[in-house]
Amino acid sequence: MTSVRGSASPDTAAQQNHVRVGRLIGAGLIFVGVVLLALGAYLGPYTYATSTPGKLTVDTCTVEYKYSGTSSKTRKKTKTRYCYGTFTAADGSHQDLNAELRSDALYQGGDVLAARRTGDTSYQMDHGWTGAIAVGCAWLSGTLIALAIGVSGALTGFASGRAADRKLFRGAITVAMVGVVGLVVSLLIVFFA
Repeated sequence: MTSVRGSASPDTAAQQNHVRVGRLIGAGLIFVGVVLLALGAYLGPYTYATSTPGKLTVDTCTVEYKYSGTSSKTRKKTKTRYCYGTFTAADGSHQDLNAELRSDALYQGGDVLAARRTGDTSYQMDHGWTGAIAVGCAWLSGTLIALAIGVSGALTGFASGRAADRKLFRGAITVAMVGVVGLVVSLLIVFFA
């Protein structure tokens, strides 16, 4: 009996290379998912819990327009509203006469807004725990999408030749769709909170 020595067929080698690349992409998506999870925990509930509640008495509000794009057809105008005034912490521990707050609307001088001091010179509108948890859930939903597709890719290399691989991929797509629905619902809550 003779045995033939040599490399695998070109089709098999190319398929193995695609599986390796798919597994590498899956591992990268798992890493992205972990980063999104950490950002969601930090930007949502943690930032809210460690910030200082208070009130911002508005002196003036302005609108800043920015244009993006190079041609007149693709040029987009974005509008950002800022209010300036005096921030006073609810417990009286801090007062900033030159506070700047990115706001959701233009307010008149003398209006009092619920705000939170999130850093030495940074302030944000206070949307309560509902808004903070919704922001965290939006990041968590994005994490679900990245992790579901990443785990599927890391385990199968995105090759769906076997029935078990197809089942895993369907499960990953289901979890990713739950993530998409969660993301949309969370963003709607953030928008309306």
